Amino acid sequence: MWFNVSFVSTSGRKKNLLFYKTDEQGIGMKVYHAVSIAIEIMVLYVKMTLTWIYCIYQFFVPPEPKSVKDEVIMITGAGHGMGREMAMRFGRLGGIIVCVDINAAGNQETVDIIKRDKGRAFRFECDVTNRNAVIALKDKISREVGDVTMLINNAGIMPCKPLSMTSEEAIRGAFEVNIIAHFWLLQTFLPSMMEKNHGHIVAMSSMAGVVGLRNLVPYCATKFAVRGMMEALHEELREDKKDYSGIKMTIICPFIVDTGLCKHPKIKFPSLLKILSPQEAADNIVDAVRRNYYEITIPSSLYYINMICRAMPRAVPLYLKDFLDSGLEAQ
Repeated sequence: MWFNVSFVSTSGRKKNLLFYKTDEQGIGMKVYHAVSIAIEIMVLYVKMTLTWIYCIYQFFVPPEPKSVKDEVIMITGAGHGMGREMAMRFGRLGGIIVCVDINAAGNQETVDIIKRDKGRAFRFECDVTNRNAVIALKDKISREVGDVTMLINNAGIMPCKPLSMTSEEAIRGAFEVNIIAHFWLLQTFLPSMMEKNHGHIVAMSSMAGVVGLRNLVPYCATKFAVRGMMEALHEELREDKKDYSGIKMTIICPFIVDTGLCKHPKIKFPSLLKILSPQEAADNIVDAVRRNYYEITIPSSLYYINMICRAMPRAVPLYLKDFLDSGLEAQ
């Protein structure tokens, strides 16, 4: 009889007990989640701190340069300037150099220079803005040389005029060569690197891909795009379920390089920011690639100046930019 009464009279109480039990479980879950988040934050803090310490250590003790001996190194725009200088240096280091350029005469000259230095080099002509031509190029290189293990996207053009005076043809041409060609080359040559989990992609950006400059609006847009493309591709490979840690990436952001693209450079303080020779730029690029640096500026001081300026109010870096008063005059 007590059982029946208690069942009838305490039916509401049973609901309260269920409610209290559920509420206790909810509190427990909240505590569990709070503790989990706290642990994750602690782990994140430790990782970030150790990474900072490691980066400071590497600043003073750089990583040992890797060997590029027998690597199949494809360089676009190899017929002159930085492309030729990089090809010569990698050739001396034992790489198998694949010189690609639309300029057959200049390309052949680069190959001849490498071979005179007892290096190994091959010449291929290709319009890298043509996707079908790039695919055909890949098949030819695979047959005659082997799979490309290092891709250096160096080809570029630089229209240098105020935006209002820049033709549609010049704008489209800049995007075709400076950024869209990168996509065709990556889609074509990256898969073999992914299969082997081995390779290196080098993309030529510019300080004009870090800071906007007058008379270079289309060029700046393409070079900013190169950096964004490389960062996104890096994350795509990093977050993939497969291990692609063997594929390295390097973004190059040089200041003004005397390759013939810069017709009217303007330098206020040559001792601080000088016009770089292709040889100087190539030395820095080859060193960065061999040490697997993710991104460099040439000169290196601009990297740290930019990082500091980005943390400041918008007007502050503009004052510094006006003070340095460097760039390119319209052609």
